[in-house]
Amino acid sequence: MDAKRVVADLRELAARTSTPDGAQRLAWGPVWREARTWFKTKVGELGLTVETDPAGNNWVTLPGASKKTVIVGSHLDSVPNGGWLDGCLGVMAALEALRMHAGAQPPVTLKLVDWADEEGARFGRSLLGSSAASGSLRIEEVRGLKDRQGTTLVDALAENGVSLDRMLDAHHELKKIEAGAYLELHIEQGPVLESMSKASGVVLGTFGVERHMIRFTGQAAHSGSTPIPMRRDAFLAAAQTALECRAIGLRHSKPGAGVVCTVGIVNVEPKIVTAVPGVCEISLDQRALDAGILAAMLREAHEASERAARENNVRVDWKDLWKIDPRPFDPALLTLCEDAVREETGDAPRLPSGPLHDAAEMVPHMPVVMLFAVSSNGLSHCKEEDTPGPQLEATIRAYLRLVEKTVAHVARSA
Repeated sequence: MDAKRVVADLRELAARTSTPDGAQRLAWGPVWREARTWFKTKVGELGLTVETDPAGNNWVTLPGASKKTVIVGSHLDSVPNGGWLDGCLGVMAALEALRMHAGAQPPVTLKLVDWADEEGARFGRSLLGSSAASGSLRIEEVRGLKDRQGTTLVDALAENGVSLDRMLDAHHELKKIEAGAYLELHIEQGPVLESMSKASGVVLGTFGVERHMIRFTGQAAHSGSTPIPMRRDAFLAAAQTALECRAIGLRHSKPGAGVVCTVGIVNVEPKIVTAVPGVCEISLDQRALDAGILAAMLREAHEASERAARENNVRVDWKDLWKIDPRPFDPALLTLCEDAVREETGDAPRLPSGPLHDAAEMVPHMPVVMLFAVSSNGLSHCKEEDTPGPQLEATIRAYLRLVEKTVAHVARSA
C-alpha cells in the first residue's frame, strides 16, 4: 500500500497532460488519448493489458481464485482547464489496488475500469461510457450532438474507434461480469469536508436530478413609454421564479440530506437596454438524495413559475432536459467504507454527492460505494483544484483498505 506512489503517478500525469491553465484531457481528444496511452504503460509494468469495450471504456483484469469480481476505478478525462485530481485520482488509486496483488492470485477477481467521457464537457452528455455499460444510454438522444467546433459526436467517437450504434454492446459485456462490488474514490468537489476539518468522507449516494428549461413569454415594449403596471415583463417573472426556487431548496434542506437548486442559464430577448424583455428563458437544476423531496421540489417550482407568470401577465412553458433518480449506495459497503476511513483518520463523516459520478450508473447492477477526499476551498473543475498532501495520502490509504475489506467480503459470499 503506497499512497505516495499514487500521488507521484498523478503528478506525472498532470505534467504530461496539463498547461498552466490546468488539465486538458478532454474526452475523445488527443491529450486524452495520450493520457490513456501513458496509463497503458503503467498497466504493462504489472504484466497486465488494457481492453477497450464497445463504448470506449478501458478495462484491466487481474484474475482471482473466484470469478466473483470487485470493480475499482473512475475516469481519466477532464474538463478543459480542469484540476489534477478529478477522476484520475480514482483511476490511479485503483491501479495501486492491483499493484498490491501483483504476483499473487487474489481470492476474487479484480477489474479496473477507466470510464470514457464521464465529464460530458465536449458534447454535453455526462457519464457517456458508463451509461452505455449500464444500458441506460439512449442512442437517438445523443446522435445529433455536436461540439463548439461543429464536430459531431458520431465522428469524434469514430476517430477513437467507437461506433455510436454499437455502444450499448458494452452493456452485454458488463452483464458477463459476476460483480460483487464497485468502489470509486473521488475528490468531493465541494466545501463540506473542509468545513468539518475532515480528510475523508463516506458517500451515501448520488443526488437525483431534475433539469429543465423554463420559458416565459410576454411582450417586448419600449422601456421609456410603457408604464410598469402595463408591462408584460418576461424577465421579472423568471427572476421571481429563480428566487422562489432558491427558497424551495432552503425549505427542503435538512442536516445530512443535502438539497440544491440552481438557475445557471438566463437568456433574455430582445436584450437591449431600451426594451422591456418579451422573452426570458432560464434553466433549473434541482438535486436531492431523497426521491420524495426531489418530486416535491419540482412540483413547487412548477407552482412558483405559474404564479410568477400570472402576476406578470406572461405565459410559461417547461421543457424537460434530463433526469436521473437518486442512487443510494449499498448499506454493507457503507459500513466497510466507514471502517476503512476510521482506521486511517479516526472519523468517518457521511455525506451525499451533489455531482454525478459513474458510480451512479452502476447502482442498478451491483453493490456500490464511493469515498471522498477533501477539496481545498471546495474547488474543482479549475486549475486551483487541490487536496492537501497528508489528507490526500490518508484518503488513498483508506480507499485501499476499503478494497481489501471488500475483497474479503465478496470472497466470503462467493
